[in-house]
Amino acid sequence: MFIIGALVNGLAIVVGTLMGKLAHRIPEKVSVTVMQVMGLSVITLGLQMGFKSHQFLIVILSLAIGAVIGEFIDLDEKLNLLGNIIERKFQSQQNDKQTFSMSQGFVTGTLIFVIGAMAIVGALDSGIRGDHSVLFTKAVMDGFISLLLTTTLGIGVIFSAVPVFLYEGIIALFATQINAVVPQDLMNSIIAEVTGVGGVLILAIGINLLEIIKIKVANLLPSILIAVVIVVVQHTYFL
Repeated sequence: MFIIGALVNGLAIVVGTLMGKLAHRIPEKVSVTVMQVMGLSVITLGLQMGFKSHQFLIVILSLAIGAVIGEFIDLDEKLNLLGNIIERKFQSQQNDKQTFSMSQGFVTGTLIFVIGAMAIVGALDSGIRGDHSVLFTKAVMDGFISLLLTTTLGIGVIFSAVPVFLYEGIIALFATQINAVVPQDLMNSIIAEVTGVGGVLILAIGINLLEIIKIKVANLLPSILIAVVIVVVQHTYFL
């Protein structure tokens, strides 16, 4: 079953969120400290991913072009609207702070769990070789992260399990076709630059968690697709 890894990953997020919901009655000062630790950890992860780029100029170009596209279609606003719709669907009475928390939980969780090399490589391994070990490892990590996020951002984190499952599941289902069409060296280059771009996005999420400044990370998501296009064009016409 090609999608078992994606399914386990999604379930781990659900379980982690429910456990985090049970632990929500922690002192406020502890919640603040936990969120600061989460922010620092996410920033560190983003830096590690960013340094895996082989050509950082591609990362810069992808982010610049992707930001223009993202701002034009305003993905950040659409994701937050989706979070608010989910809240109104499941809870009839919420104050503004809780609404913000659910939207932020959904958006932040989705971005953290979807962006990164482990999601891509793990899904490819599941589809091509039937090896789910990478996604199982990611599931453990995501479950723990979702627990911590839920203690501060609320139950909205649980809904990020859906896009995670769909994203990884679709890649796994089409992995055989991808492997047959895309040469291994090109795939390696794509993964490296997508990881680099994803690292910058993860870094931005960490900055948001620390409330240093507010970055519309979702509006930078097109950068990932732009990175793929640039690598393919470079590989096709300049190598």
